[in-house]
Amino acid sequence: MNRISTAGNYSAVLANLLSAQARQVAAGQDVSSEKKATDLKGFARQAETLTAMRTLQTRVAGYTDQTTILGNRLEVQDAALSQMTDAILSARAAIANALATDRADALMQEVSGAFNNVVTGLNTKNNGQYLFSGGQVNTPPTNATGLASLTAVTSVALLFQNADLVTSNRLDDTTTLHTGFPADQIATEAFNAFGNIQSFQEGVDGPIVGSLTAAQRTFLQGQLAVFDQAHANLVQVVSRNGINQARVTAAQTDLEHRKTMLDGMIGNITDVNMAEAISRLQQAQTSVQAAAQVFSTLSGASLLNYLR
Repeated sequence: MNRISTAGNYSAVLANLLSAQARQVAAGQDVSSEKKATDLKGFARQAETLTAMRTLQTRVAGYTDQTTILGNRLEVQDAALSQMTDAILSARAAIANALATDRADALMQEVSGAFNNVVTGLNTKNNGQYLFSGGQVNTPPTNATGLASLTAVTSVALLFQNADLVTSNRLDDTTTLHTGFPADQIATEAFNAFGNIQSFQEGVDGPIVGSLTAAQRTFLQGQLAVFDQAHANLVQVVSRNGINQARVTAAQTDLEHRKTMLDGMIGNITDVNMAEAISRLQQAQTSVQAAAQVFSTLSGASLLNYLR
């Protein structure tokens, strides 16, 4: 015969109630944190794999940030290079217009303005650093201040202050991209073209103003090809910069895919199944309510109530 013990029943019901509450707390933590554990110990044998994945995730995030910064710099660089190519075209158009009208009333003013745009483009900054300085990011790539600067030196090479370093950037673990263009390598021919105009302006057949003389016409006709070549060289630089932009964009897309893949793989290890966690929480809550109800019923069924 089994003995009926109020104390024993209380103990059993209380144990069930505490167990249900513990399950409720655990399930509640899973639902609120959406993680299976709060430290590596909680992932047991998968801890090493998880550590390796998170290390790779950090590296991918670093490359993503770097390519974003690089992409912004290349956009600014493209704008500066485009400004210079447009300036050369503008000077060439001014020369062609003077030849077409046989007058050069505003030629030198237009050429001077175009050269100033080239100088401004060369001295473009991004985040406080000069783009075309060849690594000397705090030094303006050129100290030219106007057309007169071109004839004040024995060689236009003396007007460039950049270093020869070509900037390079890592896109990922295996790809390095050369993205820098030192000023003297991209603008020497343009400086020479503008220097030719200024030298002639200051020479015996100058100044170039009003109706063109035969010597001035001959000279300006020859300069059209010089400006065409300077423009063609800068267009090649613009194209190379555009290729770099395309490669950076492709790298960003690849890094985003890798990030998504890693997030999913890490999530498979660390993230709880929310549908399952919510179901366990609801079951635990039901168990707590049931155990509490049994405890309440048992307290009302004590033999002491009948002995009174």
